[in-house]
This record gives sequence, structure tokens and C-alpha cells, in this order.
Amino acid sequence: MSESPPTTPVCYRHPGRETYVRCSRCDRPICPDCMREASVGHQCPECVNEGRRSVRPARTAFGGGTAGRHGYVTKALIALNVLLMLLSIASDRGGDAAVGGSGFGGLMGGSTPLTNWGSVLGLAVFPDGTLGGVADGEWYRLVTAMFLHYGVIHLLLNMWALWVLGRSLEANLGPLRFGALYLIAGLGGNVAAYLFSAQNSATAGASTAVFGLFAALIIIERKLGQDISQVIPILVINLVFTLTVPGISIPGHLGGLVVGGAMALVLAYAPRGRRTLVQVAGGAIILLILLGLVLFRTAQLLAG
Repeated sequence: MSESPPTTPVCYRHPGRETYVRCSRCDRPICPDCMREASVGHQCPECVNEGRRSVRPARTAFGGGTAGRHGYVTKALIALNVLLMLLSIASDRGGDAAVGGSGFGGLMGGSTPLTNWGSVLGLAVFPDGTLGGVADGEWYRLVTAMFLHYGVIHLLLNMWALWVLGRSLEANLGPLRFGALYLIAGLGGNVAAYLFSAQNSATAGASTAVFGLFAALIIIERKLGQDISQVIPILVINLVFTLTVPGISIPGHLGGLVVGGAMALVLAYAPRGRRTLVQVAGGAIILLILLGLVLFRTAQLLAG
């Protein structure tokens, strides 16, 4: 009885193609179209996909994605602030809001219709006789104010600080955690301005969030064992600047510093095993506290 001749293996995905190459993982024959380079030999598409699903994505020391090293959120925040500055200037038919107005060297340039609409304002009667402000239901001001500025110098100072601080923090925290830090710090500063400023005093600027980033950088760098000796003097200079230059919102800056620092502590010291859960819960608790303070101040103003 004669033996049957050996058959040539065919690709398991393309039965009409003969091949002598096998997947180094599952040992099935694969043709050139199905070959995927591997550390040893070639793998089939299914094994490659299975391997990708089993590999955990790289994370920063605080649980964030490594895409933060590109600084996408920092760049997007700067772009948004610049865009709103341009819209603010365009809304001012007088044209003096960019460099004019009161304050140190034009730092607190003139207000515009856009800053009047979006700045933190407790409760005030407008020239047309209407009532407005956070206490009147315009809660959006607590968010919009962190993206509006009184003059180009005011904008440039804040954007320079955001560029320097933001890239480092975003690389260490990841895009989502850095974005949350920025927004919560900015909101905290605006809530403090609402609490402790005169009810008819308007405030705006990204400095509420920027001061939070200063506090966060010190906490994050300290947690990583980095030298913070160069950061503290810059923060002290900014605090002196805040306390001595007329027209700057002291509650806004200090509020952003405190709330940004609190959020940074949550992000930096959340236990590794339940890191994301603790970070989300911590951020939610901070937001609830801020909400309670807003409700308290609103009731106070309406009662007065």
C-alpha cells in the first residue's frame, strides 16, 4: 500500500494560499498578508489583537495617561483663553479694553461687554435697571470667569504661567486629571471671590486656576521627590504681587491656591489599589463643598 504524498500547508485565513510560515504564538500557518512582525518570528492578526488586549496601557505615577507629555490640554486651555480675549476685544466698540483701563501697567485693562457678561459678580443692578449676578441665578459666571481677562497684559501673564506650570503637571498627572485639577482650582477661586468680595464687584481671570497649579506643582513634585526650591520663591513673589497691587482679587487667588492644593493632595496621595475611585470621590467631595458655599452666599445676599 503506497503512502499519500504530503500536502502543503495553507493559510488558515486564506485557504487558497500555500505557506510554510506559522504563527509563533498559535502555530497556525499564515500567508504574507497575514504576517505581523513579532519579537520572535511572526504572529497572525488574531494573536496580535489578543496580545494588545492583554497589555495594560502605560500610566503615570498618579494613574493618568502618558499622552499628557504632549501637553494637549495645556495648549487647548491657552487657545481657549486667547480666543475669548479676541472675542472680548471685538465686543468692545470703544477699543480700549486691550491695553487701557485701570490697574498696574494695564494689568487690569478695561471691561468689555463679554467680561461684563461672564465675570464673577455677586448681585448688582445694571445701568438698564435689570438685576444680575450669581445670586440672581447666573451660576455660569463661576466657570466663565476663569477664561476671561481684563486686558492683554493680564492675559499674557496668566498664559505664560499656565504654559510653564501646565506642561509639567499634565505630563505627571495625565490629560484628564490635569484638566480636572485646572477646572476645580479655577472654580474654587471664583467661589472664594463670590464669598468674600463685594456683591457688586466683578472679577475675572485664569489666575484663580493658575494659583491652584502653583500649589499642585509643589505637592506633586514633593510627592515625586523632586526639588521644589525654585518653585516656592516664584509662588511667594506672586502672593506678594497679589497682596500689594490694587485691583487684584485676593480671595480669588487664595481660594484657587487652597482648592487647587486640596485637589492635588487627593490626586497625589490616593492609595494605589483604589486610586481612581478615591480621586473621583475626592474631587466630587470638593465640588459638593463648593456648591454648599455658593448656596450659603446666595441665601445671604438674597436675604440682605
